[in-house]
Amino acid sequence: MNNINKNDQTERVQVMALFNYSQTPCQPLSFKRATGREVEVTELLRAHVKFVGGTAKHIFDCLAGRNSYRLEFDSTSLAWTLTP
Repeated sequence: MNNINKNDQTERVQVMALFNYSQTPCQPLSFKRATGREVEVTELLRAHVKFVGGTAKHIFDCLAGRNSYRLEFDSTSLAWTLTP
């Protein structure tokens, strides 16, 4: 299965996240790309929720060193994607 959607350039990733009951109930700690490369999240910049139909998408803007990434968690499919 190809992990990159050619229509919107999103990439499915595996995420290690911390779930708790604080201000931000979910915090991504690291993610693994389709290439096998693991990326450690060094700072969470912003987290918000976007509703698409009946699905809540949790969006996380984060830093890994000097690189910025946007991770999305789909609450219906429970899938994580890396978006441009």
